[in-house]
Amino acid sequence: MSFKLKSFDEWTSDIFDKKTVSNVINLKKVNQNDFDDSFYKNLEFGTGGMRGIMGVGPNRVNKYTFGKTTQGISNYLNNKFKNKDISVVIGRDCRNNGEDLEKIVSKVFSSNGIKVYKFKSIQPTPIVSFAIKELKCKCGIVLTASHNPKEYNGYKVYWEDGGQIVPPVDSRLTEEIDKVEYSEIKFKKNKNLIHTLDSTIEKLYVEKSLSFFNKLYSNSEKNLKIVFTSLHGTSYKLIPNLLKKTGFSELKLVDKQMIPDGNFTHAKSSNPENKLALIDAIEIAKKNNSDLVIGTDPDADRFGIVVKDFNGDFVQINGNQSMIVLTDFLLSRLQYEKTKSFIASTVVSTPMMQKIADKNKVKLILSLTGFKWIGKMINDFPSLNYICGGEESYGFLASDFVRDKDALTSSLLISGLCNELKEKNSSFFERLIDCYLKYGFYKEKLLSITEKGEKGFKKISEKINSFRDNPPNRLADDPIIKIYDYKESLLNDKLNNCSSILNFPKSNLLIFESSNGTRVAVRPSGTEPKIKYYFSVNANLDTKNDFKIKDELLNKKINLLIEEFI
Repeated sequence: MSFKLKSFDEWTSDIFDKKTVSNVINLKKVNQNDFDDSFYKNLEFGTGGMRGIMGVGPNRVNKYTFGKTTQGISNYLNNKFKNKDISVVIGRDCRNNGEDLEKIVSKVFSSNGIKVYKFKSIQPTPIVSFAIKELKCKCGIVLTASHNPKEYNGYKVYWEDGGQIVPPVDSRLTEEIDKVEYSEIKFKKNKNLIHTLDSTIEKLYVEKSLSFFNKLYSNSEKNLKIVFTSLHGTSYKLIPNLLKKTGFSELKLVDKQMIPDGNFTHAKSSNPENKLALIDAIEIAKKNNSDLVIGTDPDADRFGIVVKDFNGDFVQINGNQSMIVLTDFLLSRLQYEKTKSFIASTVVSTPMMQKIADKNKVKLILSLTGFKWIGKMINDFPSLNYICGGEESYGFLASDFVRDKDALTSSLLISGLCNELKEKNSSFFERLIDCYLKYGFYKEKLLSITEKGEKGFKKISEKINSFRDNPPNRLADDPIIKIYDYKESLLNDKLNNCSSILNFPKSNLLIFESSNGTRVAVRPSGTEPKIKYYFSVNANLDTKNDFKIKDELLNKKINLLIEEFI
């Protein structure tokens, strides 16, 4: 019997409540395609944890899949920390069903004798990461699907250092979760073990964030005009609060998007990577002659910004660009011992980070995609001073009081930098061009193609395998000299006709690099039914006057690469 049919039999048994059984039977009758996708496999952990569409079945987010996951984690915690007090902290974002799912997770943990801390209402992911260390918890859970569409919810697991789970804990948790039968889930709440937190954690976080800000910036007048939107997410209170506490009085809000809403009713997208997400904020910025637009995703770990270019037009800044400007700034402002400090990024982010590290004589440490690897570096290199880390997907972390990407403090840092530049009759855009002059002009583009369902999953696998089995020889007429295969842990050096081991955890990722530094990376998304293509091209930039010509040249090159790969 197939997994699908076995799962159907199980989900229509008396293990499950009557409403779930009825919904499963009805789904099979009225929507075979949706049924097939809901039952052909179990919901899995990816780079960002477990994320999925809400509904019935083992491949959906519901009380049973979250209950099974929580039971497995409880079993692991109770085995690993025998005869010790074990506590977890749980946070959730604005997603639909978040409160009900939080209650389920709390019940299961408490039923297993584990103390639960939860917040009064929705909270940004960085606050939960911060709370884990402050409360000395063994584990943390954030119920979020980040920037995914409204049909999704998710379950991110954090460990006692405040960072997301990494090897070997992730695989051991997965083993424990896989062992759990649905009949073994303990749903009976122990109310004596569930505690609701007051505002202390949030206040402590704000103090840390403000302290870091004040190390970087003078107490000068804040004339910067900012427009902010939380895109219906969790930062609706904290970012305006942080900005006001640091003196930014010229602040406009996209009021209709400042109301937490899992349907994202008044936002065209909840993803700040998407140009449509910030359209309403840009319109307000145009009317008020604002300098900076900031938007955060639902759980406030990622941020997007829009600034004015040399012509006064508003342009979106991508994750690579905000990362290089912030990194360059922090290296110029912070006091640190160069030989004992490092910056961090990912293998699919801009190669310009290596140029920045080399010029500033600090170490760059690269990781796979997923910010959990950057958080892990802080533990792995205790003798080195962590300055900052970022990734192309709009995540950034400065300082180490949080161990995941942090849109709250990052938004504050961007605002401080833009204000300082405005005082000097400069701008963020001009600082970006200065970085291109100093380190080289690198331009990147991400293209994602969605392939839904069981057939889509197979199609994505086949496409990546075709690149692995029959790799291209050139990138836009330039010969490929290196192929990085992270699934096989192998670097193929075609120029020198040799190979070497890649010292990274295995991942289904391929990177092709040509002799002039052009790079194309291909991988499946760890959290969505997508195949992702990362394009990176570069050129020398001698003067600011050459920027437009070189920018057009690099755009043409990226378009050629897209034609070759898509």
